Amino acid sequence: MFIRNERSIKEFMQYYPIVFTVVVINLFLWLIRNLLGLQIGWDIYQWGIGSNFLIEMGEYWRLVTPIFLHADLMHVLFNSFSLVLFGPALEQMLGKYKFLLAYLGTGIIANIATYFLEPLSYVHLGASGAVFGLFGIYAFMAFFRKSLIDHGSSQIVITILGISLLMTFMRSNINVYAHLFGLIGGLAIAPLILSKVEPYSPWRNIRRSRYKEDDSIQFDPNRWNNKRRIPTALRKNIFWIILGILVIFGLLSRL
Repeated sequence: MFIRNERSIKEFMQYYPIVFTVVVINLFLWLIRNLLGLQIGWDIYQWGIGSNFLIEMGEYWRLVTPIFLHADLMHVLFNSFSLVLFGPALEQMLGKYKFLLAYLGTGIIANIATYFLEPLSYVHLGASGAVFGLFGIYAFMAFFRKSLIDHGSSQIVITILGISLLMTFMRSNINVYAHLFGLIGGLAIAPLILSKVEPYSPWRNIRRSRYKEDDSIQFDPNRWNNKRRIPTALRKNIFWIILGILVIFGLLSRL
């Protein structure tokens, strides 16, 4: 469910336009401020960073804009990595508009909680609430809608979520309320947005685009679950792949 099978960036953009667009925005905004040092980049950050004091003064757009702003290179790369890893399956299942609503909605819920529960002097940025919102939706599937997620993916989600919550309380400079309320927001909206959705299929996009002109091509719907279809090297190293994801999550969790 979380292993990508797209052959190019173009295919990824075609299949998951919301995930692709958000990642591009994240990287672009970080680049123009931090790498290129352009004044417009600094102006955008000053205009959009989450500031409880300025929200109190009526600048309510700051409940949304921090979702797309990041501090250092590791911050933006990790958030983008998380979205590329966990976003596509949900975007396919929910559709573009419901996925965008879920991503922004949980991020806004997290920022609202930050506003009410942190002091007025508190300043923050990053997509932590939105990322944990996605985890919340997956967690709901793992516990209450098991038909929508395979057992292996469910174990991966619960393991990473558990470690992420642990790291939330162990590391400094973490917006704890954003993590917790992003997760709660995902759990809360999941029953609404998961109605009438189909389980994720890595072959659905291929059937609709790559081979849409050849009706003679048939696909086995169970091929993704058939171990003989998975490359031997991947099966042998799947533990290390998952472990690497968890290590990266722990080291770079400056969400």
